[in-house]
Amino acid sequence: MNEVLAMILAGGQGDRLSILSEQRAKPAVVFGGHYRIIDFVLSNCANSDLSKLAVLTQYRPRSLFNHIGAGRPWGYDTPEGGIQILQPYLGRADADWYHGTADAVYQNLYVIEESRAREVLILAGDHIYLTSYRNLIAYHRSQGADATVAVYSVPRSQAHRFGVLDLDSTGRVIDFQEKPKEPRGSWVSMGIYVFNKDILVERLQHDADLGDASTHDFGRDIIPRMFQTHRVFGYQYLDYWRDVGTIESYWAAHMDLLQPNPPLNLEDPDLKLRTAGSIPPPARFGPNAHIVESLVSPGARIDGQVYRSVISPGTIIEAGAIVRESIVQHRCIIRSGTIIDRCILDKEVTIGPDCIIGTGDPNIPNTERPDIVNTGISIIGKRAVIPPGLRIGRNVVIGPGVQNELAGKTELQSGASIRPTHIPLHLFV
Repeated sequence: MNEVLAMILAGGQGDRLSILSEQRAKPAVVFGGHYRIIDFVLSNCANSDLSKLAVLTQYRPRSLFNHIGAGRPWGYDTPEGGIQILQPYLGRADADWYHGTADAVYQNLYVIEESRAREVLILAGDHIYLTSYRNLIAYHRSQGADATVAVYSVPRSQAHRFGVLDLDSTGRVIDFQEKPKEPRGSWVSMGIYVFNKDILVERLQHDADLGDASTHDFGRDIIPRMFQTHRVFGYQYLDYWRDVGTIESYWAAHMDLLQPNPPLNLEDPDLKLRTAGSIPPPARFGPNAHIVESLVSPGARIDGQVYRSVISPGTIIEAGAIVRESIVQHRCIIRSGTIIDRCILDKEVTIGPDCIIGTGDPNIPNTERPDIVNTGISIIGKRAVIPPGLRIGRNVVIGPGVQNELAGKTELQSGASIRPTHIPLHLFV
């Protein structure tokens, strides 16, 4: 594995996560209580004993930089290994903002050359799964492949969201369609690729030479142009994997963690999930606390009732408050008498007493973004302050830092959006 360079693509805006990723890179979004989405791929690299690692960022990377640091939680702060954090910069003729996943790697070809790697492993920084990449690399080598795409089977009704591959009996790719309207198969690309280094450099240079005739994307351009002329194989991944690029999939992946036998084991001793930050004191439960099928992080204080929810560190849920099927991030305060149902609360939200959040018709989509907020889940942005007694419907989006905009309101009907007139800089992390 010391002959493999891993390059993690972590620069996308990910606007389908609504306000959760408007002011931070999607891989920096909190997941599973006290983790971040990026922790999964970084932990997978550590569990694979990969010593050469580069993270490519672009969109609002500050919180991602702060979280990764020198890579100590994942074992990358040693002379033998390290994490390079790469971002586009202007000021030379051949540099620009990244214009696609392939272009992001192309602009950092010098890193590939300096690594003296045999293979380059391209990874997405915004997926939820725990694995070792050893079997993938071994499969790639055993097939004598020029490139290997990790593939995952999904219901055909969902395959249109992905790149869809057809494989022959040997596993070789014989067709590739990027997000087809009518998929012919169910094997989809996971956005994980292994390339022989020289082949990757050659294909990236060819793609760059096409200029505006290419979107400079691995799924749309590189793989479709390769599979007929090169040995491109599909590695069938059979364990848990989720692309949490939408509000619905993000919420559903959290609910997966709450199953009696969750399909993703966060406590697997062989596939350790690591994260940065200090460990808060143990969670505390008051005499009236009632917790059912939930994950409660260290540092939380629960005096109310929590059903099928994920609670992050430092959250306070007062006696008489009820939280159901919700995701509550760091240091939120939920006052007595409040009911929260099927909601996502970003960091440091304060909910006043006697509020009802998540009520009414779940079939009324959000008027501002009906394409992404339409499954009955309401979302409240970072450090929003909800006044006492407010009733909030389904598919409601409340922006970060909102307080004055809610003054005097008693109800927000399903599908409503409330945005701040000005977003302070301290909310951009």
